[in-house]
Amino acid sequence: MRRYHLFILYGLIVVLFGAVTFLWNHHKVTLTDQVFVASAEGDRVQLMLPDPKVRIFEIPDKITFAGEQVPLQKSDVFERFEREIYVNAYWQSNMILMMKRSAKYLPTIEKILREQNIPDDFKYLVAAESGFMNVVSPAGARGFWQLMPATAKEYGLEVNNDVDERYHLEKSTIAACKYIKSAYANFGNWTSVAASYNMGVAGLKRRKDEQKFQQYYDLFLNDETSRYIFRILAFKVIFENPEKYGFELEKKDYYQEPMFRELKVMQSIPSLAQWALRHNSSYKEVKTHNPWLRSTKLSVGKNKEYFIKLPI
Repeated sequence: MRRYHLFILYGLIVVLFGAVTFLWNHHKVTLTDQVFVASAEGDRVQLMLPDPKVRIFEIPDKITFAGEQVPLQKSDVFERFEREIYVNAYWQSNMILMMKRSAKYLPTIEKILREQNIPDDFKYLVAAESGFMNVVSPAGARGFWQLMPATAKEYGLEVNNDVDERYHLEKSTIAACKYIKSAYANFGNWTSVAASYNMGVAGLKRRKDEQKFQQYYDLFLNDETSRYIFRILAFKVIFENPEKYGFELEKKDYYQEPMFRELKVMQSIPSLAQWALRHNSSYKEVKTHNPWLRSTKLSVGKNKEYFIKLPI
């Protein structure tokens, strides 16, 4: 009988611990509620549970995208913005991992945007597109910037069986900047440019012509594009004010890239695994740090050269 009581007690503790962990991870809490369970000897064991109230965030009353004011005074605009704040702030696992990953890649992205005279806020477009991962969409878009094959080639990227530069952070970011500049020449404002990244220049132009309005916030669009700018804005607000939304990361918590050496390659490599060994590295390191290498080999054409990064 004593074992049975202990079994029941342990079961209750496991359930309560799970509840505490869940509530703790969902918002900052103060331990206030008292719960008592009976021990096998009849004594009362006191457990403290968190206050289960959901945290209400303070939503900014002013925000810009690429220097362009967001009309939050319009009720529907404010609601759409607030929705994305809550959806993303309360998806803690995704947000915190995205923040940790971002430290590996944002410095490179920010540098290229600056060099290309593209507003810094477009770095949050990458968060919305891929979460700073080399993902593949059902339609076939790939990489951080989610470029389709035809678009990638149009803006100077190599896409074939051995090489897919949509996975090359620097080159794909430059290609995305070319798209952004081209779209800006069509629309003349950065918000429309960002929206067109989701639905295409032709698609957004068509909606503007049909509805006789030129501003993104005045258009009736498909659900994905309608939410798109607000997702970008939510990432901007949370990334720039993490503590306000419950994310307290220290510098040591962010992921970092290793130091690299770059090796120029001007001849074909029949086996990347053998090549890696000759350079005191491994096939895993070659593929991990050069995801644009899509095969087990690398064919190098005439007057062509590549740079492969290996950790020091």
